[in-house]
Parts: sequence; structure tokens; C-alpha cells
Amino acid sequence: MTSFVYNASDESATGALGAALADVLPDGTTVALLGTLGAGKTRLVQAIADAAGVEQGSVLSPTFVLVQEYHGRRTIYHIDAYRLKDVDEFDSLGVEEYFESDALVLIEWADRVEVSLPPERLEIHIEVTGPESRRFEVVPRGDRLAAAVEQLRARLGR
Repeated sequence: MTSFVYNASDESATGALGAALADVLPDGTTVALLGTLGAGKTRLVQAIADAAGVEQGSVLSPTFVLVQEYHGRRTIYHIDAYRLKDVDEFDSLGVEEYFESDALVLIEWADRVEVSLPPERLEIHIEVTGPESRRFEVVPRGDRLAAAVEQLRARLGR
């Protein structure tokens, strides 16, 4: 399965990636967001949520709440694993129910709970390349998501 690399020169380009993801991801997709502090994980979630019809301004980092639920044209569960003690605490959030739902499950700091993630998922590695620019590597784990990544490539590839 081939990954897709998207270079965003600014926040509006990150918004375009989020909008495309909201359109092409199948129901029930888990997205593992990976990147350093300030890389833009929450900004990408905001862009996906905006495109999915979630009320603008309602998506905040769930660092202290751990799980936020948003409703628009699609349901989104936004999970932040940054402050979790361990994988057991992550599992105790009832994540299996989220993974089995039709919602998009977006997990910030997913590398901290990798052993609990479903084998079929989309990984998005975010790298800071400048004050506003980012490099996103979108990696499908599973055939169903490989097709979504190909749709992304067709829509955003340059």
C-alpha cells in the first residue's frame, strides 16, 4: 500500500486536506494522528470537522476531556491520548465501541496507544516544515483505506 504525501504551505492548504479527508474516508474509519507538539493535529481535526458540517469553533483540543463527540453530517469522536497514563486507561474509555461505530475516530498522539488501535486504520504523520507549512504523510493500513488514499491522491496530488 502506498502512502500519499501532501505538503501544505499554510492553514488553508491544511483545510483543503481536511475537507478532502472528510469526503473520502469511509464510515467507521479510525485515523491515527502522529506529530510533535504544535504540529497541527488539532488543526487538521478542525478542518475535517468543518467539512463534515460540525459547528465551526466547537472543535478544541480534548487534552483535558480526553474524548469529544461532534455531530454534523458525520459523527466524529476526537480522542487525545497525550495525558493518558497508559494503554489500560485508553482502553477504559470504551474505545472498542468507538472503533465499531460508523463514526470517524480521530486520535491525537495515537503512537502512545498503538497496541490498542484497530489494525485497519489511517495514519497521518505530520511534520512541521515552516511557521505555517506542514508535511502530511497519509498511510493506509488495510485495503479499504488504500482506496481512500488513492482518492485523496487524485483530488490533491500535484
